[in-house]
Amino acid sequence: MSSLYGRSKEYTRSRKAQSDSPPSSPSPIAKTLRHERLSRLEAATNPTSSESSYSDRASSRSSAYSRRENRLSALSSRAEEESNRDYKKLYESALAENQKLKSKLKEAQLELAEIKTKLEKAAQQKQEKTSDRSSMLEMEKREKRALERKLSEMEEEMKILTELKSDNQRLKDENGALIRVISKLSK
Repeated sequence: MSSLYGRSKEYTRSRKAQSDSPPSSPSPIAKTLRHERLSRLEAATNPTSSESSYSDRASSRSSAYSRRENRLSALSSRAEEESNRDYKKLYESALAENQKLKSKLKEAQLELAEIKTKLEKAAQQKQEKTSDRSSMLEMEKREKRALERKLSEMEEEMKILTELKSDNQRLKDENGALIRVISKLSK
């Protein structure tokens, strides 16, 4: 009885598997299940004796187990192959993406280096301009101070010159007066 129950259970499983797949193309699993059912039915309908039916059942069970293990190993190997393929594809796509990102990073680093050099050049030019300006301003200040000194010295000299002229004129006047006095005395 238990073997009949087991068969009916497998039979419902195969029906589910068949109903899941389209009717025009049965899956390989459905084909193997159908083959197993047929072989079990043939073994069950052709019993010759109790011993042979027992040995047939045992051999059919062991063959069913071995077929089941084969199916499971085939399914697991297929799943492993598919997962390996998927992982390989994922790895390859990730590797390609990493290469693209690395190239973009290198380009960005090169661009950054170029921008830094341009910025440094601009800063140097600005510094040179400001240093040129500051040196020009310092030179102009020096020149202005020198000119102011010369101007003040010239003003001093002009004052002295006017004093000297006035002194010279006074001395001339005194000299003229003395000459007249001496000329009157000598007459």
